[in-house]
Amino acid sequence: MPMAVQELELDLDAFAGPFDLLLSLVLREELPLHEVDLAEIVIAFVERLSEKGELDLDACGEFLILISALLELKARAMFPEEEAELAELEPEEAAEELARRLAEYRRAKEAARLLRGRLDERRDLFFRLGPAPFQPKAERKLAPQDPEQLRTALRLLAVEPPAPSTAHMALRFPPVAQFLDLWRALLRRRARFDFDQEVEGLTRVEVAVAFLALLELRKQNEVAIAQAAPFAPIRISRADAERSLSWTVRSA
Repeated sequence: MPMAVQELELDLDAFAGPFDLLLSLVLREELPLHEVDLAEIVIAFVERLSEKGELDLDACGEFLILISALLELKARAMFPEEEAELAELEPEEAAEELARRLAEYRRAKEAARLLRGRLDERRDLFFRLGPAPFQPKAERKLAPQDPEQLRTALRLLAVEPPAPSTAHMALRFPPVAQFLDLWRALLRRRARFDFDQEVEGLTRVEVAVAFLALLELRKQNEVAIAQAAPFAPIRISRADAERSLSWTVRSA
């Protein structure tokens, strides 16, 4: 029969009776804890275990929780001004904490007893250790097919597909000579022109090639290039034209 710690009979100088009654009196502050010799409680518990002749682990665990809580509570009551970890709670708060721990321990012990009872009731039941078999999948049946149509479809699939063309990804550069002729024709008709106006509507690649053509004409000293300020319009004129006019951004 398991040993009940609360029913442990005590015969102390300040108290005589069951351990459960001692806890109640201490929690209700009807018995000063500093008057109770906790060492005698431990000796009484050890003697009770010795009389039973076997080690009751449940009773030992419960007793350790109760006696340690009492020791903590007594230490806080005896040294209220000590700057130690035990002085974090007041004696009243420590008593409430002890009551909470006792209630929590009793709930846990009752839950363990219920679980053990359910385990004993189902001890003769067995369960599968391995995974359950997969549910069989329904086989998808094909409708009757014409062999000739299948052969034709397989023949079409066996044909190697054409290589993809990347021609649309290549950059096409117009010839520089095309813009050389354009600029020379303009300069024969006009003394000067704006580069930005003449390339308006062209692609970025075409604008770049047109500018390269201008640099080539400048290299051959056929044109003069002027720009009043950064990002201002680029003015192109014949090399032999009068260049005394000062171009500005506003006049552009």
